[in-house]
Amino acid sequence: MDIEDALEFVDYLALTTTGKHLDSLQKAILRGAWNNQKYKEIADRNHRSEKYVKEVGFKLWKLMSVALGEEQVSKANFRAKLENLQVSNVSLVGNGCIHIRNISADTFYSPKASQSESLEEETFKEQTSNTKPKVGQDLGDAPEPNLFYNRTSELTTLQNWILGRTRLITILGLSGIGKTALTLQLIPQIQHEFDYIIWRSLRNSPPLASLQTDLIKFCRGGAPVPAPSVSAPYPEERATTGGLPLLEYLRSHRCLIILDDVQTIFSSQQLAGNYQPGYENYGAFFKQIAESSHNSCLILLSWEKPREIAALEGENRPCKSLQLNGLGAEAQEIFREKGLAEPEKWSELIDLYRGNPLWLNIVATLIQDLFGGSVSEFLSYDTLFLGDLESLLHQHFDRLTASEQQAMGWLASTPEPADISKIPENLQLSRAELLNVMQSLGRRSLVETVQQNGRSHFTIAPVIREYITNKK
Repeated sequence: MDIEDALEFVDYLALTTTGKHLDSLQKAILRGAWNNQKYKEIADRNHRSEKYVKEVGFKLWKLMSVALGEEQVSKANFRAKLENLQVSNVSLVGNGCIHIRNISADTFYSPKASQSESLEEETFKEQTSNTKPKVGQDLGDAPEPNLFYNRTSELTTLQNWILGRTRLITILGLSGIGKTALTLQLIPQIQHEFDYIIWRSLRNSPPLASLQTDLIKFCRGGAPVPAPSVSAPYPEERATTGGLPLLEYLRSHRCLIILDDVQTIFSSQQLAGNYQPGYENYGAFFKQIAESSHNSCLILLSWEKPREIAALEGENRPCKSLQLNGLGAEAQEIFREKGLAEPEKWSELIDLYRGNPLWLNIVATLIQDLFGGSVSEFLSYDTLFLGDLESLLHQHFDRLTASEQQAMGWLASTPEPADISKIPENLQLSRAELLNVMQSLGRRSLVETVQQNGRSHFTIAPVIREYITNKK
């Protein structure tokens, strides 16, 4: 058995035990242990701290011990255990698959580990250190952090997804709901899980090849990226350097890439998630990130869900979406900062504006400027004041198809949540068209679903209803 056989064997153990392949650092640790390298040598070669490499190694040896039923596999005895594994017990069965027969503790010969190595691994779990691996960050496109309001459950969900090796995460919501603030808050909490963290905005709709080249350039420490070879397969799709596409960098390094303003690469006046001409390859790129084997993560921040995401996501799949809703009681902090009076009225205000932090900041400023901070005086009017909200909502409605605008007008004129199985005569849409339209509006976060009598009914936020009414 050579090192490649050993890597293949341990990768099989990892896959059958955890459901995940070995990552690049785990493979580097195995290679180093096979060649009797110290942890410091392995750490230096992989640009990580020694203590971090020890931690990953400790978990790797524990995984092997559990998978093989051994009392202890360690860095010192790892090679000897595999080399002494009886040939009759391991065989390759096509396509790199490994078949293991009758493995037991008697199969192995365990040489005595060196005292220093054994002591190191026995006591490591109890050691603590503030030393962290150096993380390369480029957050140049990220906006300045605004005030962050409590999103504990959402942060926990995102952290669990990332630690669980989710490869593609989409954070969805209307403008101002807090997608950017949440992601900026997430970065410090998970940054040491990654080698590189890169934030890019798509507000100027960069072609995919330009974006990939820019990302690879950062991973290369700013070195220029040679043009792709014309002889390489799909050269127009591959931003390459030395023949390596972006995906190879995502495999060799653990990268967190955040793409903001993803909705700008989608077409207006089409159903949600349809790409502008020339940007369809983004869809293939997102699909490749979700389906390919690597340990990196791509986070998309968008008003709209890309069409291919729905087919890729699932509870046990490495592609997930987080629909970001408004704040609850935490939004009261906004009113405290603005100096509004009558705290007993604040919850009504939060509900009317659906807890959207930006909307609440705008309306709180309006209440302070026009009503001396009196919430009850503001609420005494029959109509909702929109003020600066009108221009923000226009950006969303300007993207709708004629059919979507029809459906939104219908919902705005219906005081109670609507049952889409009962199509009004004045809504000139077939049942199939209405279903497509409602799905699209849901992907744009413009409709709300309410369960009534075991059926889904649909409604819209009071602010959106007021905006549509004012447009008539």
